[in-house]
Amino acid sequence: MEFNKRTVLWIVFAISLIVLWNNWMVANGKQSLFSAQPPAQVAQQTKPTDVPAAAQPGSAAVPGAPAAAATAVPGAPAAAPAAPVSQIVTVTTDVVKVDIDSVGGVIKRLELLHYPDHFDKTRNQVLFNVNGPNVYLGQTGLIGTSAAGVLPNHTTPFTVKSAQTTLGGNNQAQVVLEAEQGGVRLTKTLTFRKGDYLVGVRHDVTNISAAPIQPSLYLQLQHDGNKPATDSWFMPSYTGPTLYTDADKYQKLTFEEIEKGKADHSTKADNGWVAISQHFFVSAFIPADKAPRDIFTKKIANNLYAIGTVQSLGTVAPGATVSTDTRLYSGPQDEQILETITPGLELVKDYGMLTVIAKPIFWVMTQLHSMLGNWGWTIVALTILIKLAFFPLSAAGYRSMAKMRVVTPKMQAIRERYKSDPAKMQQATMELYKTEKINPLGGCLPILVQMPVFFALYWVLQASVEMRGAPWVLWIQDLTQPDPYYILPVIYAVSMYITTKLNPQPTDPVQAKMMLFMPIAFSVVFFFFPSGLVLYWVVNNILSIAQQWVITRKFESGAAK
Repeated sequence: MEFNKRTVLWIVFAISLIVLWNNWMVANGKQSLFSAQPPAQVAQQTKPTDVPAAAQPGSAAVPGAPAAAATAVPGAPAAAPAAPVSQIVTVTTDVVKVDIDSVGGVIKRLELLHYPDHFDKTRNQVLFNVNGPNVYLGQTGLIGTSAAGVLPNHTTPFTVKSAQTTLGGNNQAQVVLEAEQGGVRLTKTLTFRKGDYLVGVRHDVTNISAAPIQPSLYLQLQHDGNKPATDSWFMPSYTGPTLYTDADKYQKLTFEEIEKGKADHSTKADNGWVAISQHFFVSAFIPADKAPRDIFTKKIANNLYAIGTVQSLGTVAPGATVSTDTRLYSGPQDEQILETITPGLELVKDYGMLTVIAKPIFWVMTQLHSMLGNWGWTIVALTILIKLAFFPLSAAGYRSMAKMRVVTPKMQAIRERYKSDPAKMQQATMELYKTEKINPLGGCLPILVQMPVFFALYWVLQASVEMRGAPWVLWIQDLTQPDPYYILPVIYAVSMYITTKLNPQPTDPVQAKMMLFMPIAFSVVFFFFPSGLVLYWVVNNILSIAQQWVITRKFESGAAK
C-alpha cells in the first residue's frame, strides 16, 4: 500500500468531522464519543426526602397554603382570586438597564447596554426576561411559616421604600423594597454600581411576631429549556445550569437531565455559586461564603427549570433581625472580569476538552489585541506566530514532500512494473523510500500539528464574548459568525488547489481525482464555520504555500543539476 499525504489528509478530514461532532455532543451536554459515562459527582440524585423540610425543593410553595405545603422553594405562582398590584422600578447604569417588579422584588428584565442583539443590531442583548417565548429570571425569598402564615417569597407584594434609578454621586443606584407577611418583615436591597454587572442583593429578616421563627433564604435562577436561536449544527452553544463548589469544582448540567431526574451534582456546600450559562453570557447567584447551604435543581413547569440554593438563617427571636449579603452577576462571560469576582466563575467560559490549548491561545490573543486593537488582525498575527513556532517541523515535512515530487517518476515506474503484484509493488516502494531517505508520512506533519490549534481556536471563537460582533475589514463584521459572502472559503479553496499542485502528484488515478475534490469539500464545510477560524486557515495556507514553494524549487533545481 502506498502511503502519501493525500491518504492521510482524507483520514485527517474524517477524524476532524468526528471530533467536531463529538464537540457538538459534549457542548450540548451529551456523552462524549470517546469516553464512558462520567461518574456521578454525588452518590445519588437529590430527592425531596433528602433535604430538610424547610429547604425542600421538591414542590412549589403556594402563598397562603397550609404550612405543610409551604416548606419548599416556590415555583410558579398559584392562581389567586386577584393579582397583586405591580409597580415597575427601572434602574439605568452605564452598563445595564433593569426592570424590578415590586411583586416579589424580582428583576424581570435585564438589558446589557454594551452588547447588541445577535439578530437586530439596533437593540441590546436582553438576559432576564419574561416576555415572548423565553423565560429567564433570578428570584429570592424566604421558606418557612410562622403562626401568622407563609413568609415573604418571590410572589409576595413588596412596597418600594426608596428607589434611586440612576447613578448618583457615589457612582451607585439603590432600590429598597419591603414586605410584611407571616409575622416577618423582609427588606430586600438591590445595589447597582458604575461599570459593574454585579448586583448586591441584601436581605434583612426581622421577626415581628411573638414567637421565634426559623426561616431559610432561597436564591433561584429560572430558565426555559429552549435552544438559543443562534445555534446551528456547525456552531452549537451551551445553555444550561452550572455550579461550582470547592469540593467538586465546576459542574455542568443540562435541562434534559433535570427533566429526566438525572441531574447529578453537589447538594451541600458552604461556598461556591450557582448559575445559568447562556452563550457568551451568564447569570450567577454567589451566596455569602462559609454559609452552609443546600443546592437544588428542579423542573418548575413544562419547559421551565431552576437551579438554586437554600440557606438556613437559624433561629430568629421576636424583635430580632438577621441579615445576609448575596451577589448576583448577570453579564458577559468575560474571563478577566469573572476571575475577580469569585473562584471558579471564569470556568463558565467553556473551551471544551481543548482547554489546555485554548486558554494559552486566548491569552496570547489578548496580548496581541492590546497592541493591534482589531481581533481580525490579531488572528492574522497569531497565525504568523504559530507558523514561526512550528517552522522547523513544517520545513521538515515540506522537504519530505519535495523529495517525493523528485522521485515521483521512479514511483510511477515501480507501479507500472509491478501492477499485477501489489506485494512486490509495496516492497519496491518501501525500498525506494529507504534509498532516498524519504519519510512517506513526513508531509503530513504540517497538517497534523495544526489540528489541535485549529480546534482550540474554534472553541475560543465560540466562547469569547470579546469577539462577539468584532469586525475585521470590509465585509467581515463579526468574526464569530460565518462569512456572509463566502469570500474567505473561496480564497481557502484556491489556496488548497495551489497546495495540491505543489504536492507530489498521486500515482493512483483514483487518489488523483479525490485530491481535486478535497478543496471543494473543505470549502463547503468552511461556509458554516466562524469567519475568524477560516481567516486563520487562509493565512496559514498562504504562508505554507510560500514556504513549500521555496523548499520545492530548491530540491527540484538541485535534482536537475
